[in-house]
Amino acid sequence: MTPALASSLRGYSAADLRADLWAGITVAMVVLPLSLAIAIASGAGPETGLITAVVAGFLISALGGSRVQVGGPTGAFIVVVADVIARHGFSGLVTATFMAGLILLVAGLLRAGKLIRFVPEPVINGFTIGIAAIIALSQLKDLLGLTGDLPAEAVEKIAALWQARGAVEPWALATGLATMALITLFRRLAPAWPGLIVAVALVSGAVALFDLPVATLGDRFGTLPRGLPMPALPTLDPATLRALLPSALIIAFLAGVESLLSAMVADRMTGDRHRSGAELLAQGWANLASALMGGLPATGAIARTATNIRAGARSPVAGMVHAVAILGAMAVAAPLASALAMPALAGLLILTAWNMSEPQHWRAHATTGPMADRLLLALTCVLTVLADLTVAIGLGVALGLALRLQRRASAPDWQPPDR
Repeated sequence: MTPALASSLRGYSAADLRADLWAGITVAMVVLPLSLAIAIASGAGPETGLITAVVAGFLISALGGSRVQVGGPTGAFIVVVADVIARHGFSGLVTATFMAGLILLVAGLLRAGKLIRFVPEPVINGFTIGIAAIIALSQLKDLLGLTGDLPAEAVEKIAALWQARGAVEPWALATGLATMALITLFRRLAPAWPGLIVAVALVSGAVALFDLPVATLGDRFGTLPRGLPMPALPTLDPATLRALLPSALIIAFLAGVESLLSAMVADRMTGDRHRSGAELLAQGWANLASALMGGLPATGAIARTATNIRAGARSPVAGMVHAVAILGAMAVAAPLASALAMPALAGLLILTAWNMSEPQHWRAHATTGPMADRLLLALTCVLTVLADLTVAIGLGVALGLALRLQRRASAPDWQPPDR
C-alpha cells in the first residue's frame, strides 16, 4: 500500500533527477495535444483535459504503486464520458467521477487489485477495440470538415456521414491527413521526438500562415485559461447519486483495469513489480481531485507510461514533472493553443484509436484460442459499438466467468488430497 515514490527516493541522485526531468518534459509534449483532443471528443471543454492531466497526473505518479506510471485522461473514457455528459450534463460527469474516486479508494483498501486476473482477456480486448471504433467514428465529422450535429448511434451516424459526403471540405480533410502522415513519419524516423505535438503544431501553423478555411480550437471554444480553477464540491444529493451510480461504477472499473494493465506493462518493460493496492488508492485520490477541480476521469495510460520509460524515467518524479510542465505550458502558451486546427486534432485521435485497438493482434484474436473466447471478444466489441458500454462489460464479464467455471468443472486444475 506504500507509494512507489517513498522507496524510489532512497539514494536518489542528481543524475536521476536530470533523467526524470527530461522524461517528464518529453511526456508532457506528447500529452498536451492528446489531452485537448480527448476532452473535445468527450463533449467537454478542451481545458478540462489539461486540468485532468495536471491534477490527476501529478497524484497518480506521487501516490501510485508503479515507479514509472503516468496517468491522465485517456481514450478509453471517451465513450462513457460523452454518454454521461449527454444524459446528465457536465455537472453530472463531475459527480460520477467523484463517486468513482470513492469506489476506487474502497477497492484499494480492500486490496481488490488482485481481482484483475479474473476479468476475461477477450472482454478487455473486445471493449477496447469497440471503444477505438467509436472514437474513430466520432472524429470523422471534424476530419471531413462537416458542420451540424450527427446522431449518437453508430449505425445512424455512419448513414448521416454517407449522406453528407458531398459537403466534405477538402482543406479540412487535407489538414487531418497531413497530421496523420506526419505523426506516422515521426514515429518511424524519430521515435524519441514528441511527434504528436510537433505534427499538430506544424500543420496548424500552416493553416494559420496560409489562412486556410479550416476550423480551429479557438473558433469553437475561445481562448484556453492560463491556470487551474478553484476547487468546488460536486452535487451530492441522493437522487443524483442514485442516477449516476452505474456510470460511476463503469468509470471506476475502467480506471482500475486500465491503470493495473498499464502498471503490468511497465513491469515487463522495466523488470519492476508494482503495488496494486497503492495503485488503486492513487487512482481514487486522483479522480476525487480531478472532480473537485472540474476535470475528467483519469487513469494510468499505457502509451504515456511507455513513452516515459523510453525517455529514461527513473522514478515517479518524472510523472510529477510531466504534470508541472503541462501547467507551465498552460500559463505560457494558452493563447497559442487556440490556433490548433480541429481536423489536426481529429487526425491525432483517429491514429490514437487505431493504435489503441492493437491491429497487430487482430489476426491472433480471430484465429487462435478457443472458439468461445473468440465469440466472446466479438460479442463484447459489437455490444460496445451498437449497444452500451455498461451492457457490453457486464454481459462480457458474466459470460467470461461462466466459461472459466465450465472449463474448471470439465478439467479441474487441482486434485483433492488422498486422506
